[in-house]
Amino acid sequence: MYREDEKRLKLWETALLFALCVTLLAALWAQGRAEDISSSLVRLHVLAVSDEDEEQAIKLRVRDAVLEYLAPRLEETENKSAAQELLLSDLDGVQRAASAAAEGRNVTVTLTREYYPTRSYAGFSLPAGSYDSLRVVLGEGKGHNWWCVVFPPICLSAEESEIAAEQLGEENMRLLAGDGEHVLGFRLLELWGELMEIIREMKTA
Repeated sequence: MYREDEKRLKLWETALLFALCVTLLAALWAQGRAEDISSSLVRLHVLAVSDEDEEQAIKLRVRDAVLEYLAPRLEETENKSAAQELLLSDLDGVQRAASAAAEGRNVTVTLTREYYPTRSYAGFSLPAGSYDSLRVVLGEGKGHNWWCVVFPPICLSAEESEIAAEQLGEENMRLLAGDGEHVLGFRLLELWGELMEIIREMKTA
């Protein structure tokens, strides 16, 4: 009887060890893939003054003005580092473009790191997680926001997804495209991003 109990215990220990190994491997994969995706992108985040219809309309006009300003400047940019350098050196220009469409609202423009929920775009989705972000805040920024990707410049049209494919790589694009074969992998990326945000909030609490 003792030997049978011992045998069952060893089986449980082996199963738990195997499950732990699988979990750790999945976490390592998700971490590496999330970092790879994040390191290729700069998000764009525009926050309205409030949820009033007028403020939401102004938010969209500011978005259009910022994208119109940045499109020719980022057109020849080959990688994220170059895009970040350009954005950092031209935050004043971005702010002027945004202010021209803001109809007197105060505009704050920063290049920062912030958390995004899962978001779908033309042809693919990006998992929840922390991304480098060009943040444009109107007034106190208490209204519904708008976000996309400023580099690669896929905010401009669905056709720009080809540019994203070049920057992200074929494997990442297949993962983000949401086909049936990659649903589990995408979900792992979502969970990893959510876990990292929980850990970050615990550290800052």
